[in-house]
Amino acid sequence: MVATISRRSGPGGSGQELSSKWKGLIDRIIGREGADVDSLIPVLHAAQEEIGYLPAEVQDYVAARLNLPASHVHGVVTFYSFFKTTPSGKHQANVCLGTACYVRGSARLLKDLEGRLEVSQGETTTDGRLTLGACRCLGMCDKAPAMIVDGEVHGPLDTNEAVRILEELD
Repeated sequence: MVATISRRSGPGGSGQELSSKWKGLIDRIIGREGADVDSLIPVLHAAQEEIGYLPAEVQDYVAARLNLPASHVHGVVTFYSFFKTTPSGKHQANVCLGTACYVRGSARLLKDLEGRLEVSQGETTTDGRLTLGACRCLGMCDKAPAMIVDGEVHGPLDTNEAVRILEELD
């Protein structure tokens, strides 16, 4: 399973102005949530729910519609971990880097998976199939090193077993 990261720039296309379709969507969200600074986080949540992530074009449009500096909106988006600025894959795989998993080789496992998938932590394969990430603790120390894939914990794992699990995803 070899793929490269996605460099898609968002619903507006290739880094250009946001399409009228997405502007209409955001306008409807703002109409429902309100057009003031107190509405920023609910507007961003709703936009991410509809679009899947918050590319720069969306952030800039929300800033303009709420009469806020784009830097303020970007700061909010990058501060909160639940906001995503890049598209996620159909499947999510996170290698645990908690103490027990780390001691048992999870950092090496993550590095090996990055090499095999040709993505870095936090990136999505070009086919949109998988986003590879890391987490701090799954609470499954008895399964160290562990990985959670689409909500299911797997472990203990070596690189070959982890790759097999990822290759079996639809």
